[in-house]
Amino acid sequence: MRYIADFHIHSKYSRATSKEMDLEHIGEWAKIKGIQIVGTGDFTHPEWLEQIKNKLEPAETGLFKLRDSSNPTRFILTSEISCIYSKNNRVRKIHNVFFAPNIEAVEKFNAHIGWTGGNLKSDGRPILGMDAKELVKIALNISKDFFIVPAHIWTPWFSLFGSKSGFDALEECFEEYSDNIFALETGLSSDPQMNWMISSLDKYTFISNSDAHSPAKLGREANVFEGSEIDYFKIIEAIKSGGKENNLSLKMIATIEFFPEEGKYHYDGHRICDVCLEPKETKKLNGVCPKCGRPLTVGVLFRVEQLADREQGFKPKNSLPFYNLVPLEEVVADSLNLTTVSQKVKNEYDNLIKNFDNEFNVLLDVSEQNLVDKTDPKIAKGIINVRQGKVRKEPGYDGVFGKIRVFSNGNGEKKTQKKQESLF
Repeated sequence: MRYIADFHIHSKYSRATSKEMDLEHIGEWAKIKGIQIVGTGDFTHPEWLEQIKNKLEPAETGLFKLRDSSNPTRFILTSEISCIYSKNNRVRKIHNVFFAPNIEAVEKFNAHIGWTGGNLKSDGRPILGMDAKELVKIALNISKDFFIVPAHIWTPWFSLFGSKSGFDALEECFEEYSDNIFALETGLSSDPQMNWMISSLDKYTFISNSDAHSPAKLGREANVFEGSEIDYFKIIEAIKSGGKENNLSLKMIATIEFFPEEGKYHYDGHRICDVCLEPKETKKLNGVCPKCGRPLTVGVLFRVEQLADREQGFKPKNSLPFYNLVPLEEVVADSLNLTTVSQKVKNEYDNLIKNFDNEFNVLLDVSEQNLVDKTDPKIAKGIINVRQGKVRKEPGYDGVFGKIRVFSNGNGEKKTQKKQESLF
């Protein structure tokens, strides 16, 4: 059986999130998207944790389901934590996602953070003035079954390798606890192929998650597993293995990614000056905005190339496949030359879900002929174009999301990606 998982999301208690990011709406939208396993997000927030305890009930070991509900979605305890601190004479701002095996471990973890002065009530994603290494130490001392993943590792401002406040190597950040890190989150502005340019990352599994702040954004990036059964420990072991062990009852088999150009930090630039640049242009300008003379925000592609020791296109042995997709709502809107808030787009989206059960079925599985039979032929063609990588890309920069056009006949240079492998 195929399981699709989105581990990194946020609740309504995080800043700039929808009020609908409650457990009921998350479960409902996970079903619409075709996600079988979703993170709770924000387990450090006291009110959110109470809702987790009251509205969820145990399912498989370490997993939960909605209480008194037929919804099949499984929840796994996760939370993103921001650490802002000084190390080696630089301010560091590092985000990590913590996976917890049970409620008891979460309560002990939260209590310990509270003792150190962390204000967990302030935000669903708390900010701690603590070395990221020390936070990992606290978690593992409470339970060896905590699992820690550096979040969106290339984001300029808040990540492990970010250009503004990160490190050049994982070991610089986690020191003696580096051996307890087994996976890295690619983030919306990079995909595994970009990360393969750096040989020191070969030993880590790349995972991808939505970092959703509203229910409709669930699954914009996700992880694909295959197996006969699931629980917390099987999921963690599958991630650690990265598909390399064949004797596991649950295997990780792929990730689902944005086209990285759609991420809001892929290229370099300066938003207030409407300046977007490729890395080679940034280098010519010595990192200075040509309009205002201030430093540019150096994006993900530049930073990856800065640390790379391989050419673009290198593929390590036994690396997991990945598939670049565009959210279905965006495909429908672009195919009809409408905005995503259009009622016609909503109607066509709902029609596709009604006919084919969930969004990932539509994006990954349904044949072109079946799509043509049930929706506008242009929408069907748009979905197939995305599967084949036949899209036009307008890269994001300095906090501005990029745009992926599902038909390569608009203004600007036609850009296509090599046809992807068969989608399952």
